[in-house]
Amino acid sequence: MTIFPAIDLKDGKAVRLTKGAMDSAKIYSDTPWELVKTFEEMGAEWVHLVDLNGAFAGEPKNLEQIRAIRENCNVKLELGGGIRDEATIRRYLELGIDRLILGSIAVKDPEFVKEMASKYPIAVGIDAIDGYVAVEGWGEVSSMKATDLARAFADAGVEAIICTDVGRDGTLSGVNVDFTLEIARASGIATIASGGVRDESDIEALLATGEIAGVIVGKAFYEGTIDLKRFF
Repeated sequence: MTIFPAIDLKDGKAVRLTKGAMDSAKIYSDTPWELVKTFEEMGAEWVHLVDLNGAFAGEPKNLEQIRAIRENCNVKLELGGGIRDEATIRRYLELGIDRLILGSIAVKDPEFVKEMASKYPIAVGIDAIDGYVAVEGWGEVSSMKATDLARAFADAGVEAIICTDVGRDGTLSGVNVDFTLEIARASGIATIASGGVRDESDIEALLATGEIAGVIVGKAFYEGTIDLKRFF
């Protein structure tokens, strides 16, 4: 199981939110690339990046910081937030990003996502509030069940599904293992858990299922409730 240290980018800084609320942002670094370098030196294979401003705007908003991360670090990078068209996908790939995460557009235009997945390294982000898919930076809740969306991409060629329980994200209340398993079983695709990871017991619970491909760790690292070095 792959551990993905996470960095959320807001106004050029590395932050973490609570339940996706932008006004809850806590700043952890003014130089995000240095944080990524720290993860790389720990032994991380991947780092998970989100352009928070981009998620709300529907277009890239932290390009300067993303470029600095790529230029200064060798770890693999996956990136989501505001990616709505092929031109943006190509732009990020040319910049050196290893995998792009499509979220809101997966609900609104699943055929586009399937087309992109046939050409580029794509993951689908499924963010849920009470089991229903949240879109537009989690500012809206759709009428689609998260498991139905996962099932729609079962044979689409996407590399992974990243599923987030928004109600737990940034709360250190524990990862939602059951929700992650539901997504993994509905899609049959490598599934990465996100939201609420608190400590080593969450990692161990996911490992114990034998069905989860990865987990994203954010606030637990920044607040010191988990020692990531144990897992690299």
